[in-house]
Amino acid sequence: MEAYPEDRCIERRHLRIKGFVQGVGFRPFVYREAQHLGLTGWIYNDHQGVSIEVQGPLWALERFHDHLLSKTPPLARIDQIEEERVAILVDEKDFVIQKSLQGKDPAALVRPDACVCEECLEEMHNPKDRRYRYPFINCTNCGPRYTIIQGVPYDRAMTTMARFVMCPDCQREYDDPLDRRFHAQPNACPQCGPQVYFERGNEISQNPFHLWTEAILSGQIVAVKGLGGYHLACNPFDDQAVKRLRQLKRRSGKPFAVMSKDLEAVQQLCYVSGKEKALLESTERPIVLLTRLRSGILSSQVAGLYRTLGVMLPYTPLHVLLLEALQDALPLPVVVMTSGNLSDEPIVTDNDEAKDMLKSVADAFVHHNRPIYIRCDDSIVKIAADNQPQLLRRSRGYVPDIIETALEGPPLLAVGGELKNTFAFYQQGKVYLSHHLGDLENMKAYQAFQEGIAHFERLYHLKAEFVVHDMHPGYLSTTFAEQIGLPTLAVQHHHAHVASVMMEHHLEGPVIGLAFDGTGYGPDKTIWGGEVLLATLSGFERVASLKPVPMIGGDRAIKEPWRMASALLAQIFSRDNYPEDLPLIQKIGAPWWHIDALARKVDSSISILTSSMGRLFDAVAALIGLTPFASYEGEAAIMCEMLAGEGKASPYPYEIREERSGYWQMDPTPLIKDLLADIFRGESPSVMALRFHHTIAEMTASMASLVYRHYGIDHVVLSGGVWQNQLLTRLTLDQLHSKGLRTFLNHVVPPNDGGLALGQIGIGCNMAQGLKSNELRDVQRRNG
Repeated sequence: MEAYPEDRCIERRHLRIKGFVQGVGFRPFVYREAQHLGLTGWIYNDHQGVSIEVQGPLWALERFHDHLLSKTPPLARIDQIEEERVAILVDEKDFVIQKSLQGKDPAALVRPDACVCEECLEEMHNPKDRRYRYPFINCTNCGPRYTIIQGVPYDRAMTTMARFVMCPDCQREYDDPLDRRFHAQPNACPQCGPQVYFERGNEISQNPFHLWTEAILSGQIVAVKGLGGYHLACNPFDDQAVKRLRQLKRRSGKPFAVMSKDLEAVQQLCYVSGKEKALLESTERPIVLLTRLRSGILSSQVAGLYRTLGVMLPYTPLHVLLLEALQDALPLPVVVMTSGNLSDEPIVTDNDEAKDMLKSVADAFVHHNRPIYIRCDDSIVKIAADNQPQLLRRSRGYVPDIIETALEGPPLLAVGGELKNTFAFYQQGKVYLSHHLGDLENMKAYQAFQEGIAHFERLYHLKAEFVVHDMHPGYLSTTFAEQIGLPTLAVQHHHAHVASVMMEHHLEGPVIGLAFDGTGYGPDKTIWGGEVLLATLSGFERVASLKPVPMIGGDRAIKEPWRMASALLAQIFSRDNYPEDLPLIQKIGAPWWHIDALARKVDSSISILTSSMGRLFDAVAALIGLTPFASYEGEAAIMCEMLAGEGKASPYPYEIREERSGYWQMDPTPLIKDLLADIFRGESPSVMALRFHHTIAEMTASMASLVYRHYGIDHVVLSGGVWQNQLLTRLTLDQLHSKGLRTFLNHVVPPNDGGLALGQIGIGCNMAQGLKSNELRDVQRRNG
C-alpha cells in the first residue's frame, strides 16, 4: 500500500465503465489498484459493464483514474468512463468485489475468444505444476469467451462451463483477488474441468496425443474439436492423405489452411514480414495468407498452384499439445487444419453431430466435453496492397468486438447478403457485427443465421425497429427480412459495398465507389458487378460500369467460365469467322457450333445481362486455357491472378465511351480481340494474365480520373470481392495515386459479401432517419 502524502482530503467517487471489462481480469485489476493505493469501496459487474465506488485521498483517486487507463489488462478495453462525486461512507474499511447484478438492458460487451497466453503455456509445460499438460488451461488473460457465453453478465453460470464445479484448489484461485485466475470464469484443472479423449471406431482413449500422432503419420484424417468448432486435420506432406481429404470433403480446388507449431516452421514454408508476424502471433490468431517459398516441401495437394498459403499458429492449449506431439514425427510440425464440415455446410460443433456428420470423412476424432455454444470459424486476414491488415473473414478472435460509429438513427437489423453471410445490429452508435455464417442457400447455414440473430438479441437485449436487406428479391436474407414483421429497407448490393468502406473510414461522401465483384442485383434487374458509383450514405448514382454481356445459363455461368467466354466471342465474331480452333473449344469437349448457337440464343429464361468484373475475369481465365469449369465461385479469377505473377507488362487496348449524359461504359472488346491474337500467336498464358491485370488497373483508374474531372470528387473507395485480388489492387492503387486520387479500402470488415451488413447499417440509418422525419412532418401537418 502506498503511503499517503500530507494532503488527506477525502472524497468518494462513483465510476461506471463501459467497454470490454467483463471476463478479462478487470475486477481483480481494479481491486489490486485500490488495495495498492489504500482506497476503500466496491466493484461489481452489471448489465452495462462495471460499476465502481472508490473512497480515499484526492491524490489517490486521481492516480487510480490514471491507472485505469494506463495499466489496463491485456484483453480489456475501456470505451467510456462516467464519473461523479458521491457521499462519503464514514465506517467503510475495505475495497471489495461484490456479486454481479443482472439487469434488463444488457450493454456490457462480450470479449472475443483469445489465444492461450504465455503464462499459461509456461505452467502447462512445467512438470511440477498441477496443470501440467492440461489442454484447457486458461486465465483472465486468455481462453474461451464468445463461443461459451450464453448470456450476460459474464459469470460462470452464464457459460457452458456451468456444468463443471470447481475443485477446492480452483475455487481458491477464483476467490483470491491477487490470483491471475481471480473470477476467471472458465477456470479449471484436470481434477474438475473439461477432458479430452481420442475416439476411433470402438477405441476410446483419455490420452489422445500418441494415438493422434499415429493416426496422422498413417495418413488418416482426424477431426479435432477446437474453440468454435471442429477441424479436419491430416499430414500435409502426404499426397494421398490430402488428396483423400479433398475427395471426401468434396473440395477439389480451394487450398487448405495449415496450422504450424511455431513461427520457425512457418518461415520454412513462407515469406513472413514484420506485419504478418504480428498477425500470426496476435491474440486473435487468425489464418494469415502468406506468400509461399518456391522451395516449399508441402504436398502439392495442399494449395496446388496457389502462390499463397493460409497459415495459423496454435491458439488453444489443446492445439499446442497436438502440434508438439508431431515435433519429431514430421519434416515440420505442421498439419492441414481445415474447417470441420462438408462442402458449403456450417462448421460442426457438437460431439455427436461430429460423429454423425463427419463419419464419412474422419477416421478418428479428438473430442472434448466442454460444449461450444456459438460456432465460430477461423478468421482470415492478409496484408493488403496498401500494406495494412485486411480481414477476408471476420469471425473467431474478432467477434463480437463492436464497431463504433457517429451514426444517429433508430435500432436496426441488417441481414447481409446470400453468400459469406454476416448480419449486424445497430443501436446507439454501436454496430454489433456477427461471426461468419456462410452461404444461406445451405439449410443449416440459414438455420445458424436465424439462431445467431436470436442469440444477439438475447445477449444484448437488442430490438430492431427496421430491418435492412439486399435488393435481390431471391435472397433468403431478403425473404427473412420480409417475414419478421418489421418495416423493411432495401439496399442495393454495390452501394452497400461502398458504404462499408465509408463506415470504416468515417467518410461522409460523396465518394467515387469502385464496386467490383461477381454478382449483385441492380435496380434495372440485371446483374451488376463492375460498377462505378457516386455515393453517399444517403444514396448513389451509377456513373459507369463494364459493358453488359449475356450471362449464358444464368447462375450456371458462375461454375462454368466457358459460358462467359463464349458470350464475349459471340459479340466479336460472326458464325462465318468463329475461332473454332481456339484451345478453349477443345477443353469444353463440345462442337464449336453448339457453343456458338448457345451464346447467340437470346432468351431471358436462359440469359440475363451482367456487368460483372468477376465474370470478365472468369471469361479471360477460360480463354487463356486455365479452366473452363470452376469448383467454386471465383476459382478461375484466382487462378488468373496466381498465373500472372509480378512485373511490368503493356496493357491491352480498351474503350471508355459515354453512353448517355453522365453514364459511361468500360468496353473490354478491344482487350478480348488482342488477347485472342496473343493466344493464336502462342503467347505464354502468364504473360497474357499479367497484361490483363495491367489493363483492368489502367482502365479502372482512367475511368475514376474521368469521374474526378467531371465531378471534382477525389476520394475513391474500392470494395467488392474482386479487390481481394492483391495484384489488381496494387496496380490499381498505383494508377489512382499517380492521378492524384485518395484511396480507401476495407480493413475492419471483408471487401467481399462478409462486409455487406456494415454498409447496410450505414445506409439503413440514413433511410430510417428520413422515414422518421417524414412521419414527424406528417404528424405535424395533421396537427397543424
